[in-house]
Amino acid sequence: MGKFDAYKIDLKGMKNDTYSCEYVLDNHFFESIDSPEVQKGKVHVALTVKKTAGLYELSFKTEGIVQVTCDRCLDDMDQPVTSTDKIKVKLGEDFSESGDIVIIPEETGEINVAWFMYEFIALSIPMKHVHAPGKCNKAMMGTLNKYLRVSADENAEEMEVEEETADDKEQVIDPRWNELKKIIDNN
Repeated sequence: MGKFDAYKIDLKGMKNDTYSCEYVLDNHFFESIDSPEVQKGKVHVALTVKKTAGLYELSFKTEGIVQVTCDRCLDDMDQPVTSTDKIKVKLGEDFSESGDIVIIPEETGEINVAWFMYEFIALSIPMKHVHAPGKCNKAMMGTLNKYLRVSADENAEEMEVEEETADDKEQVIDPRWNELKKIIDNN
């Protein structure tokens, strides 16, 4: 028995027009998928399969929490995920994915939904993963702030240089810009 056999759906052998099942995806599932985006979590997936003339519609409702790395402090953080997704499946000669339709071989008539569920979870994670304010690792934030700040003396010197260059720029303004400013002021 393979590690994802529990996620196989026998479409060809469906007795009713509707089939429902639920999955709880835990740390073992995410470790087995072996993809870098998500390594831990607990996600509940409700799957409904509706059979129509020659087409199967799989509806996934996903809710749970996954652990991702905080982009700021690099600690693990809990990220809530929710999504509602659908895929359409047809029976055909060879396996293929074209647009929103997945074609599976008619001779097997089975589809393994493990990777689809993982993709839906990964796509529902926001691009930016950051702890709530004040929740990041204090030691890491201290180190980051140390390298991001400039001292008060350096800051004062930079401000003086910026003021001098700003005064120089005002004296060297091209007169054509003044004419353009008059047009804006008239409107």
